[in-house]
Amino acid sequence: MVNIYTYVSATSPAEAPVSVPSAEPPMNIARIETFFLFPGKAKNLLFTRVETDDGLYGWGESYVVAGKETVVEAYIHALRPVLIGRSAFSIRHTAQALYDDFTIRRASLEFLAAWSGIEIALWDILGKKAGLPVYNLLGGAVREKVRVYANGWWAGAETIDETVRRAVAVRELGYTALKWDPLPGAWRTFVDRRDEDFAVEHVKAMREALGPDVELLIDAHRRLSPNHSVRLARRLEEYGIAWYEEPTPPENIDLAAEVRRAVTVPIVVGESLYTREGFVPVLEKRAADILNPDIAAVGGISTMLDIAAQAQPYAVAISPHNYNSTLVGLAATVHLSAVITNFTIAELFVNLQEASDRVATQALTVRDGWADLPTAPGLGVDIDIDELRRHPYQALPAKPVRQVWEEFPRPGYTPALKPAIR
Repeated sequence: MVNIYTYVSATSPAEAPVSVPSAEPPMNIARIETFFLFPGKAKNLLFTRVETDDGLYGWGESYVVAGKETVVEAYIHALRPVLIGRSAFSIRHTAQALYDDFTIRRASLEFLAAWSGIEIALWDILGKKAGLPVYNLLGGAVREKVRVYANGWWAGAETIDETVRRAVAVRELGYTALKWDPLPGAWRTFVDRRDEDFAVEHVKAMREALGPDVELLIDAHRRLSPNHSVRLARRLEEYGIAWYEEPTPPENIDLAAEVRRAVTVPIVVGESLYTREGFVPVLEKRAADILNPDIAAVGGISTMLDIAAQAQPYAVAISPHNYNSTLVGLAATVHLSAVITNFTIAELFVNLQEASDRVATQALTVRDGWADLPTAPGLGVDIDIDELRRHPYQALPAKPVRQVWEEFPRPGYTPALKPAIR
């Protein structure tokens, strides 16, 4: 019997040299630049452009919070000296080395957002190097299109009627799933019963205006105690809400698990978690039906793949959070969403689309709530740097921080969408 693992052709001289393919020439990081895009609202968007020593470049994006965008940019600049000269191929090793040696194993949102921007750019470069869209580097697409829901359309609305009018306009754009926060007032753990009544009336008005076929995605923004959250969710079930996002403060995941056991609406958790380890108790304690990590906040594409794989044995779905541009951040999200089998729907901030389109030379196609998979190498998007520089960072008005006299409960309180403190 021939051993197929050691067989050498009898016709080949034993002393014939073995032909070894030449190694791929190194492709190292040569330049890292950051660019802000001020969309005129919400927050400044932070892009990273990484260039290699053979002239290829890629775009990434970091999740930022309004008023603190420059903190993440500073972190990217701090990472730059240790990344220049490293292999652009070694994405996972670089991520681990930075965590071990640069942060000394102290993870933070700022570090992970900074690395996300660089990591996404490296995947863009690798796709261009291979001549393939990123999703084909990740195992290939498992769906033809990626469904997206609309967010950002309701910001600044002062009444329920105004919110409803905006929602109807977004539906007319073709979106069949809309997310918003129907609760009034500032974010508080303990609220007035009238706040719950207000939220119910808000959702009721939305359902009546949009009809039965539009999915209503409710975001509680981590604000409510379990008793408020359970009571509100049960009242909202009548209006067929599609999910209930971040129902309780995230520091104690047992609170979300308590809510999930008490209601029938799918519970979403994850936008305030940034590490693989952070999702372990969520899964083990059965605290969520859907996870919504943000690709620009958790460490990029690689970590998102890991989180999706963690969730799959628990029959937990992934709906990527994406409070980023509709250009780079959305493109990375679409590539990720194309390859994970437990994907449901991704987020798109419609209020950032105009500014994103303004600087794009190559963009995604989104139509009727569905994003096409890009076919160009890399992420399939590109940016006009000159146009980008025409919209530099601008400081937004500082978000007010509440005073003692504004604490709840207080006399004379009336629920409203636009209080002194948001």
